[in-house]
Amino acid sequence: MKLSNSGLAEREPWEAAGFDLPKFDREAVTAATKENPFWIHFGAGNIFRAFQANVVQKLLNEGALDRGLIVAEGFDYEIIRKMNRPHDDYSILVTLKADGNVEKTVIGSVVESCILDSGDKGEYERLKEIFGRDSLQIVSFTITEKGYSLVNGKGELLPDVETDFSAGPEKPSSYIGKVVSLLYSRYQAGEKPIAMVSMDNCSHNGDKLHAAVNAFAEKWTENGTADAGFLDYVNNQEKVSFPWTMIDKITPRPDASVEAILKKDGLEEPEPVITGKNTYVAPFVNAEECEYLVIEDAFPNGRPELEKGGLIFTGRETVDKVERMKVCTCLNPLHTALAVYGCLLGYKKISEEMKDAQLRKLVETIGYVEGLPVVVNPGVLDPKEFIDTVINVRIPNPFMPDTPQRIATDTSQKLAIRFGETIKAYETSPELDVADLKLIPLVFAGWLRYLMAVDDKGNPFELSPDPLLDTVCPYVAGFRLGEDADVEKALRPVLENAKIFGVNLYDTGMADKVCGYFKELTAGAGAVRETLKRYTE
Repeated sequence: MKLSNSGLAEREPWEAAGFDLPKFDREAVTAATKENPFWIHFGAGNIFRAFQANVVQKLLNEGALDRGLIVAEGFDYEIIRKMNRPHDDYSILVTLKADGNVEKTVIGSVVESCILDSGDKGEYERLKEIFGRDSLQIVSFTITEKGYSLVNGKGELLPDVETDFSAGPEKPSSYIGKVVSLLYSRYQAGEKPIAMVSMDNCSHNGDKLHAAVNAFAEKWTENGTADAGFLDYVNNQEKVSFPWTMIDKITPRPDASVEAILKKDGLEEPEPVITGKNTYVAPFVNAEECEYLVIEDAFPNGRPELEKGGLIFTGRETVDKVERMKVCTCLNPLHTALAVYGCLLGYKKISEEMKDAQLRKLVETIGYVEGLPVVVNPGVLDPKEFIDTVINVRIPNPFMPDTPQRIATDTSQKLAIRFGETIKAYETSPELDVADLKLIPLVFAGWLRYLMAVDDKGNPFELSPDPLLDTVCPYVAGFRLGEDADVEKALRPVLENAKIFGVNLYDTGMADKVCGYFKELTAGAGAVRETLKRYTE
């Protein structure tokens, strides 16, 4: 069984092995898509293959669409050359269900793959052709939040961006520069309307994409390398829109256990490829079954009825409410709490933590008791039902190979939005009292205990990557398990840092509680477990 046009010509072995195959005429769909594309997506990664490509496949199977997707990769060209094209743009989606069932789907909705390389004339001209088509309605992105940044950590322009600003749209080298160059070609083709849709998991993602695109348009129109009208085009919402979206689907790195399943089924060459840029990509992607994609309905060139595939289209204000519901209360804070305490207690899988009575009570209390009272119901999704699914289905799923160590990455960048917004809401509420928050400050204390890089047994462990480790770790470096120390004096510079927690913990009256918890967590080996028992039982 080979994942290719020729390998899938024989359907029987695939169906006998339990694979769900495309049910549409892929040859006809490919021809129609290349002639009149409606959707091109930048970022040929796992979430695109598991989510957007699967939605389009369902609609193709039902006859609700007659054209498929085009994918383009602008960061790591080897993904296209070593994975997409050798497999004729097919991939396999393995859905890992919480009840133990595994669904295997051959995804054939992606019918063309492109490389975003302005130095390759053939590749770039094809992309310009696509951008020039009247039929193109959606240009979407999953390139991670940093993909929209034009500066480095010091706020300095990236070298490629600086060069592109001066050189203009002819042959840019930066990712966004190349995208804006293609958008400029659409402008030159008659100011054709388009929706530029970031589907990355970051707040107000449409604004981040617009800011990056607008920066190029400003520079190019200022220096005369682009027509003066291009900037107006980019900022005319009836021509070019930048909708906000909220996406949620856990899609971990392709796992060896899933690879083994596919190999046993008879799939040839299921092994992943590690590219020169250290991208880990396989012919398959493994993902949970739950998925949410809420999109601001702003499409100046129209759009298909993608809501038939489960996508939710609504207004910008509702997208914002959904995002805040997820990021500030119903999912992300629970993940962070499990990540911090999972590392301290030696867990290697998030799902295993949900069998731990104290850890389960920790996230149930943070979600239902402390967080839910300040959530604004967005209407399109019910917050309590969302938490129910997170706690009872998504996080406990034993087949999802996600780890506390991965989720603990960049925790210093997450605490402010994941917990600080709830604290602020308590402060401004006439009915609620910050003093009633018991377990959110326990997470803060747990994070500071985590920064000691010593687990609950007293053994050292490796901290996950975080840009503030060099800044915050020195404040806990002097602490030793079981030894007395002036906790408040040592931790004060961190606790009053509103950039980390979203609020100054002294101003909220929470600093003393965090210091007290920290003392309990560092009382000796086993103190983390005892502290959790004390406050969750």
